[in-house]
Amino acid sequence: MRKNIFLAVLFSLVFIKVNAQWSKGKGNGYLKLGAWYLQSDQHYTDTGAIDPNVTRTQFNLNLYGEYGITSKLDIITFLPFYSSISQNNQISGTNGSVISAGETVSSLGDIDLGVNYNIYQKNNWAASVKLILGLPTGNDSGGSDGSFQTGDGEFNQYISTYLGYSGKVYDLPFYAKSYLGYNNRSEGFSDEFRTGLEGGINFLENKLWFITRLNILKSLKNGSLNAITSNGSIFANNIEFSSFGFELAYYFTKSFGISANFDSAFDGRIIAANASFSGGIFLDIK
Repeated sequence: MRKNIFLAVLFSLVFIKVNAQWSKGKGNGYLKLGAWYLQSDQHYTDTGAIDPNVTRTQFNLNLYGEYGITSKLDIITFLPFYSSISQNNQISGTNGSVISAGETVSSLGDIDLGVNYNIYQKNNWAASVKLILGLPTGNDSGGSDGSFQTGDGEFNQYISTYLGYSGKVYDLPFYAKSYLGYNNRSEGFSDEFRTGLEGGINFLENKLWFITRLNILKSLKNGSLNAITSNGSIFANNIEFSSFGFELAYYFTKSFGISANFDSAFDGRIIAANASFSGGIFLDIK
């Protein structure tokens, strides 16, 4: 299942206690109601150059949840219950007439289900293994030309390992973690290698987290689908990218808060070359 690069941040959002703990713990959980937005008028080509394209806007409303069923095992779900893609009217630059009418397609997006297992925890260090199953519940061929997609139409299995450290910097809670992952894809899509880093620091007496991330995805290019015809689509085959992002998360109470994200690819192949924005409200159940 090929989610776009910016939805990946939803799976890496973890609020850390003083001692590292990548699993939630039995009876604990995290629930987030979020929105994600991307307007793209340019894309990275297969050579890494940036070319213009017809402006398309993608938007979804989603629900993300984690819940600890044992002290080491969490269940995970990501549900984009409303996903929309639209294209502006194409207007003639000479006479102002409409060359091609705009379109909008809305549907359920691709659902993810998974588990996270804590394999190591000692003092300030922790490690875990995560398995995510991507379900092809979105629309992979909407619109008049079949290119208005809210999903990629394939079932995938993504497994990753995380290693992290948490402690304090100048008496401020701090954490850092890294991950390695492999995404096994179907329906002619190439498999993918993923890696990245994340770090966060807490201000205002545990109320405000500032988080930054680096994510890298490389295609193994072992699929059969033609990627070039889907330049700019976030659901294309053989997408590659390096992206950098920031997040602010503010706790109004010990359990309830809001968050805001900015993410953008600074290098890529066959992927949108515009920044995305997301945000939401969350409940941290302890």
